[in-house]
Amino acid sequence: MIERYPAIITVGAALLGYVAGAMFAGNAAIEPWFIEHAKTSPTFIEIGAAVAVVLVGQWLARRKPPRECLSAAGACMIRTMTFDDLKMPPALIAALAWQQITNPTPIQDAALPVLLEGKDAYLYAETGTGKTLAYLLPLFCRVDVGLAATQIVIVAPTHELAIQIQRQCCDLALHAGMALRSLLLIGGTSTERQIDKLKKKPHLVVGSPGRIGELIARGKLKTRDVRSIVIDEADLLLNEEHLQAVLAIIRTAPPGRQLVFASATREKQSTAAISALSPDLVMLNAGSAPVSENIEHLYLQCEERDKPDELRKLLHCLKPERALVFVHRNDVADRVAGKLAHHHIPAADLNAANDKQLRKQAMDGFRSGAIRVLIASDIAARGLDIRGVALVVNLDVPTLSKAYLHRTGRTGRTGAKGLAVSLVAESELRVVRRYQQELGIVMQGARMREGRLMPDGDLRPAA
Repeated sequence: MIERYPAIITVGAALLGYVAGAMFAGNAAIEPWFIEHAKTSPTFIEIGAAVAVVLVGQWLARRKPPRECLSAAGACMIRTMTFDDLKMPPALIAALAWQQITNPTPIQDAALPVLLEGKDAYLYAETGTGKTLAYLLPLFCRVDVGLAATQIVIVAPTHELAIQIQRQCCDLALHAGMALRSLLLIGGTSTERQIDKLKKKPHLVVGSPGRIGELIARGKLKTRDVRSIVIDEADLLLNEEHLQAVLAIIRTAPPGRQLVFASATREKQSTAAISALSPDLVMLNAGSAPVSENIEHLYLQCEERDKPDELRKLLHCLKPERALVFVHRNDVADRVAGKLAHHHIPAADLNAANDKQLRKQAMDGFRSGAIRVLIASDIAARGLDIRGVALVVNLDVPTLSKAYLHRTGRTGRTGAKGLAVSLVAESELRVVRRYQQELGIVMQGARMREGRLMPDGDLRPAA
């Protein structure tokens, strides 16, 4: 039929395309005619439709194929972006492979080309999506290791996050075989010792705004060769408490420096400050959901005075490898840690009031698994990336939805499953409803029965 009637086929395809286009455009006059003609001349329309499909198929075939076929198995798979596609040097790719990282996350995919060009950018993505590597990898590529001068400054809101970032820097440099020197600058340690280490001209420094600002003011940390400044957890560092200290650091760098901001949330004050600092900022937004879909959200209703006991029962029930418990006040953290220790549950208090050494011991014990439960405040745990955190418990529920987002983001990271359980008094159910409305999540009521945690059929998702 196709060989014998080419003219009919051509006309039929053209007519079908014209009519279909008119119908999609809402041409009411043509639609009844098309339907009637289809009834009286079905072959005409069938032929036209067949040819239209062939033509569309040929057009798609001429486009760049979105798939890569595995000829041996005869199967096809969707082609994903690789670090090689993003122009990462082989040495850094090898260093990532050592960490069992083979493919970039969406935020890394978006950030690497922009930051490699030296543009200012805001990395806005949900927690646990690899924002630290999203800025470290391109900045490592831009460092001139032959120049003995500080070229990158990374500012973090907490000691623990700064330590975590610096550890990642050391791992990347070591396994990539790069002669890149990094230095941690935080309070609670000897300033004179840090000044001695600055004499070795580290290429990268990471630390708290207070200590970095102090060393710059004393003329010990030179910023004339700084190429990039990173403000991690920007929503927190650009609030009223830290804004002036961060601005003072930025002002000391050369005019052409690159500014990089990273966070899972944005605030009006931080947004205004960033707009003033970088009018040409590139906003990199990866992922539509603010909260990872890998996290299950439950709430247990109980009396306020019973929360420590409910926590103990929950930990016995679930037996998590690692659990992070959030509280508002230091005295509550101390009391809960004591109660858990009494019941032979290893726990530590990551209390901002504790000295640096005690906090380091708590973090090291939690990472190694010697301590199963870490009790923390919102600020103390901000940005922490600890593998194996299967459970987050809100002993004290946060008032703000963004705080709930940052808390629960400590679990369910990089594709792993996680569980977030909030212990709520009856008066706090309104906060649960707010989380659902503002974050687009469902929080299911649950109860513990016979040593098991299960959704309660009598407790519907808060409405």
